[in-house]
Amino acid sequence: MAKTAFIGLGTMGFPMAGHLAAKGHEVCVYNRSAEKAEQWVAQHGGRMAQTPAAAAEGAEWVFVCVGNDDDLRSVTLGDTGVLAGMAAGAILVDHTTASAEVARELYAAAAAQGVHFLDAPVSGGQAGAEQGVLSVMVGGEEAAYSRTEPVVASYARSQKLIGGPGAGQLAKMVNQICIAGLVQGLAEAVHFIDKAGLDGEKVFDVIQHGAAGSWQMANRHKTMLQGEFDFGFAVDWMRKDLSIALNEARRNGAQLPVTALVDQFYAEVQQRGGGRWDTSSLVKRFETGR
Repeated sequence: MAKTAFIGLGTMGFPMAGHLAAKGHEVCVYNRSAEKAEQWVAQHGGRMAQTPAAAAEGAEWVFVCVGNDDDLRSVTLGDTGVLAGMAAGAILVDHTTASAEVARELYAAAAAQGVHFLDAPVSGGQAGAEQGVLSVMVGGEEAAYSRTEPVVASYARSQKLIGGPGAGQLAKMVNQICIAGLVQGLAEAVHFIDKAGLDGEKVFDVIQHGAAGSWQMANRHKTMLQGEFDFGFAVDWMRKDLSIALNEARRNGAQLPVTALVDQFYAEVQQRGGGRWDTSSLVKRFETGR
């Protein structure tokens, strides 16, 4: 049993922290909204703290899952951040999807006080978090990763150390680049099916088992055909993630023309009021003839 803290009880963090408790680990939680932390404690036990630093006191592992770079800095740095409460030798694991730049910044800040840092963004969405089957891509040092792997297994189906600090975030960018292209292709397929007068269920029932098959097709084609878009990762968050990838590409010289185009398509979905729709809502663009 490990003594842990979990900072950020959003869509992903709430069930992830729950899996830690279910596996017998001691968990202290912090959330910006205290009501959410109270709800978690009522459901899973453990305890809550009033600041990230207080939650981190005495913890062997501190896990963070918040919204973006600025949120991440606010809960890790400063007098009330987790680093203020962590002892030398403890491990800070960041599950936020953030920039590689902030990962390297926090690695240096942690190292300065003898704390280990792993950037460990996750993939698998809300369903993956709730079912405890997330994929975790990790950047950092081998020794810290090896110590952490059994604890993260509480909510992960697969995890891998990709490279040094920031490598986990870079791998997550690759993940989102792949998803953007897949969802756009699926949206165009649904649109084509409609125009061709085909039975979409029959078409997807056949092709999802062939070379065209993907997780997106298997899990989203039914709701896309039905025009329902409340089943996972929101457009607002996808645009945040794609912005991180596009900014990194500008720094490293990578060419991402399809990703940039799909990002603009998501901007159109936002303009239609679909910021909280899931990412498969790209198909809604075709309702306007664009």
